[in-house]
Amino acid sequence: MMLTESLRDPFAHHLADLRAPEIKSAPLLGLTRFQRPRRTLADRVRLALLAITSGHGTVLSHEEKCWASITFSGTRHEVVMEFCGPEAVAAGEELIEQLPDHEFALPNQLVADATISKVDHRFGAMERLAVTAVLLLLEEG
Repeated sequence: MMLTESLRDPFAHHLADLRAPEIKSAPLLGLTRFQRPRRTLADRVRLALLAITSGHGTVLSHEEKCWASITFSGTRHEVVMEFCGPEAVAAGEELIEQLPDHEFALPNQLVADATISKVDHRFGAMERLAVTAVLLLLEEG
């Protein structure tokens, strides 16, 4: 296999439901409409990044690390996203351009820093862009 080939479905992100939260526990039987899974902070970060790209990306990995200092506490999120195809790559380039100045609306969180730490752009018959975004969040209050 060549380094530029990917075994992933390049159009999987077109079929994905972006509004569904990630559920990490077994489903409960008999849920009413008022009992729905809560979105975690990690879910909200992923949805905010996908909103910037208009849903054209696929999240490959997401690492969340808690941190604290004497005056502040919060979390550091490292999200790796993949964009396959010309439209998706254009959306990924928009993410690279807009992320540092984007105003996030995360409840009880302040985005102290949002940067792109790594970009891997592959050209060819199937254009692919992999972006690593790092967000530093501070807890408000």
